[in-house]
Amino acid sequence: MEAQETIYCRGHPLVLGNHPTTFEVTREDRLTKNGNCIIGIAADKGCNGLSIEFKQVLSHDDAVLFSRLSCGGVTAEVKSRGSSVFTLDHPTDMVWRRSSFVCGRTIGILSDHVAVTLPKTLIANLVAGKEMIVTLTATRPG
Repeated sequence: MEAQETIYCRGHPLVLGNHPTTFEVTREDRLTKNGNCIIGIAADKGCNGLSIEFKQVLSHDDAVLFSRLSCGGVTAEVKSRGSSVFTLDHPTDMVWRRSSFVCGRTIGILSDHVAVTLPKTLIANLVAGKEMIVTLTATRPG
């Protein structure tokens, strides 16, 4: 089984990209220095805007999430896990986590990349305010 979503967002001059355990994309259109995990703002959807089909595939313990972050000619690939306890109901945020912590904002756990490990050239493009396309592919056996 497989489902795909595409999210459009943009960077901001205050994108720091230095959080050691997460990264986030939000529908909010402003950012402060406290949001050091936020890499994309003004997204066209949060977790609750994802399709039912996508949520159904991702909300299993054997699901894998592949996230492709593309901005200004730089692409990063992030591999995460899904979970049967995902609610995917936050109206504005999507958070990828290195840990297995889950809340309504969590879209991926046990991620192989977090803000601080994303390519510095990607972060630089986001600081310049460029558009980012986030392509999500959720897969699971069966």
